[in-house]
Amino acid sequence: MTPPSNHSTGDDKSGPKARSAWAVTRSVWFAMFMREAVGRTMTDRMGWFWMIAEPAAFTLVMIGIRSYIRGDSLIVNAPFIPWMVVGLMGFFLVREGMMQGLGAINANKALFAYRQVQPVDGVLVRNVLNGLIRTFIFLLFVLGGQLLGTDFLPDNGFQVIFGWLSLWLLGLGIGLLTSVLGTLVPEIGKIINILSLPLLILSGVIMPLNHFPHSLLEYLMWNPIVHGLEYMRHGFFEGYQVVHGTDMDYFWGWVLFSLALGLLMHVRFKERLKRQ
Repeated sequence: MTPPSNHSTGDDKSGPKARSAWAVTRSVWFAMFMREAVGRTMTDRMGWFWMIAEPAAFTLVMIGIRSYIRGDSLIVNAPFIPWMVVGLMGFFLVREGMMQGLGAINANKALFAYRQVQPVDGVLVRNVLNGLIRTFIFLLFVLGGQLLGTDFLPDNGFQVIFGWLSLWLLGLGIGLLTSVLGTLVPEIGKIINILSLPLLILSGVIMPLNHFPHSLLEYLMWNPIVHGLEYMRHGFFEGYQVVHGTDMDYFWGWVLFSLALGLLMHVRFKERLKRQ
């Protein structure tokens, strides 16, 4: 018998296997996520403190104002402070998604030298990180409320989680749109910054919209944020009467439309966004 040959045939391929596109994308997202997380939390020694202190201070100011004018008497079947905190946290989740989209592309411009990195990656990673941070802060508020003796546990946990994720997706969809529009037309970013405060009032965050005249309420209900906030509030307080006309089908229409249009705009203007 002849011994087996130690020479490999020409058909053998001993080189490293090429990674799939999905594996490359996951690696890019993970690297960008860690870069963004370190930048948001570790660059400033007070980074974590301000992430919690800013929404806490704003919430306390709003609670003080509404308590002074006896805002709790305007809300039926829901405790005033948890009702407002739920609205503020949900609104901040959408607003931050919208605002983070404005600077996501310019902040990651140096990474576009790598062909694996696309402008949309920065928007997606920023919104995921923002969602995780906002969820952590919201849970701290819930825990703090319980420790202070306020009944802050939701009556329907699944509805609250679904409502929270729905609001995050709306923020992501709007963030995809603002990232393209704000990069191509910088003046749009200034307009969005100006509109953020009126949007806080018109979304029923600090005052129930049921007390507005019906003729005005019809126009206010065009705002999709109202529907998401009312749905989540109803998950917290089962007896709470949501604003008349709340419709999650309408809300999800906005979510799907903004996500689809935002992704299409990123595909259409990808090269221009890289050069901008």
